[in-house]
Amino acid sequence: MAQGDDRDTTERVLTLLGLLQQRQIWTGPELADRLGVTPRTVRRDVERLRTLGYQVHAAQGVGGGYQLGPGPDLPPLLLDDDEAIATAVALLVGAGNAVAGAGDAALRALTKLDRVLPTRLRHEVRALSESVESFAGGRAPVDPDTLMTLARTCRDEVEAGFDYPSKDGVRRRRVEPYRLVASDRRWYLLAFDLDRDDWRSFRVDRMTEVSARTWRFRPRAAPDAADYVQEGVASRVYKHQARFLVHAPAEVVRTQVPASAAVVRAHGSAHCEIVSGADTSLDPVLMHVLLLGHEFEVLDPPELGKRCRALAHALLAAGERSR
Repeated sequence: MAQGDDRDTTERVLTLLGLLQQRQIWTGPELADRLGVTPRTVRRDVERLRTLGYQVHAAQGVGGGYQLGPGPDLPPLLLDDDEAIATAVALLVGAGNAVAGAGDAALRALTKLDRVLPTRLRHEVRALSESVESFAGGRAPVDPDTLMTLARTCRDEVEAGFDYPSKDGVRRRRVEPYRLVASDRRWYLLAFDLDRDDWRSFRVDRMTEVSARTWRFRPRAAPDAADYVQEGVASRVYKHQARFLVHAPAEVVRTQVPASAAVVRAHGSAHCEIVSGADTSLDPVLMHVLLLGHEFEVLDPPELGKRCRALAHALLAAGERSR
């Protein structure tokens, strides 16, 4: 078969797939008319789709025809321009405002679509995404272009640069981006900071002038992205940290403590460790653990145990006076 014939067959099979995705059922003569071929050729093309993993069902008689059904795996989908734009806009909105657990999946899907989205459609996607807002609470809003730029640098393993606030003012940071992490409130970037020669997490909503650099890098052995960011958000960034041993299973305590407030680690099947922090006083952290309703012990710092006894005496005295 000549190369031109191969190309014609491929284009025709893709057109057939697009038609099957548009409507629930097609008769053989309808497909043959649309494709400009014989019903026999339609049957051969249907078999080609089946070998590619598409579940194409065929039914005989009145009301019968060809129908695209679900299969054990997810095969490629064909999208026209309007469908591609709508999908990209939905993913952009989902990445910035989705319920917890869905935003990172939306961003992964968006980076895959970004590889094949024609340049002529990008300005339409951007314009439409700016026209969509959400009245619900949730994650801090981030610029879609910023999110996509960072996602591309993680995907392509190229350095990124951005301005970021610090104690000394806004500074330019050069990093090797590793992963984007979505919390219940914000997006974070886990990256290796080239100027500080160490791993850092950055809030995406605080970044400005984000750009991809031209230098590629070889990925380093990295910490677990989600664990690293969570520890930073819940304890490492604070001046004071505290550790508690709670007499309850980790899966129970995790339902009581927001991921942004503390790190909960399993300690056997019946206990867990809570790590949290505060900038001024650890009293709020202590009271939060107390109000979980489980027995617990203070592991660190030692002086927090003394504070427990002082507060216990104050509470007992208040209880006596209220009789």
